[in-house]
Amino acid sequence: MESKYKRVVLKISGEALAGENKFGLDDPTLQKVALDVKQLYDMDVQVAIVVGGGNFWRGRSSENMDRATADYMGMLATVINALALQDAFERNGLPTRVQTAIEMREIAEPYIRRRAIAELERKQIVIFAAGTGSPFFSTDTTAALRAAEMNAEVILLAKKVDAVYDSDPETNPDAKRYSRVTHTEVLEKDLKVMDSTAAALCRDNKIMIHVFGLSEENGIVRACRGEDIGTLVY
Repeated sequence: MESKYKRVVLKISGEALAGENKFGLDDPTLQKVALDVKQLYDMDVQVAIVVGGGNFWRGRSSENMDRATADYMGMLATVINALALQDAFERNGLPTRVQTAIEMREIAEPYIRRRAIAELERKQIVIFAAGTGSPFFSTDTTAALRAAEMNAEVILLAKKVDAVYDSDPETNPDAKRYSRVTHTEVLEKDLKVMDSTAAALCRDNKIMIHVFGLSEENGIVRACRGEDIGTLVY
């Protein structure tokens, strides 16, 4: 079965990369992501990835720390995850580039939009790290921004939860699950798919969001094929 999309942005939360450990990196999860992305690569899908850093540090982790400082620390955490993904991908034969919004040339390329597009067209997997390079913006906003810049058709949002709910399903067993929802509903009902800045950016640029659980068997591939898993935000 062919992919529904030609170019996608895959957003992976840092927490999801920790697996059941809830901290750090889980090797089986990294391998699973690599094998799923390899299937997309073999389907000739152009894949850009935005990765979070919540398995190490979140910008809001400390109430006492200066918010901008905490956010910069979170950006560095995303670089750790990006390098781990790059290593897993290359071990599985996938040509991969890491681009960072904060320059660190010894370990990654600086983010340049035209270079990123050229690398995608040359069938490179491109991983975007260090968020937007500015504090006060989440990696969800980074995913929305990069999807718009890359002219991606969809954001594949791989999370710890398997869909969009009207409340936290871990604390509320009666939480309502959505299979399809509009960007406007996400914003009006505050559904926590993404933060409001990211959701509004996707709405304004007509970028679909497919939310699903990273742990789901072949979830990334099934979402890319347009199968009915998780929640589609349209």
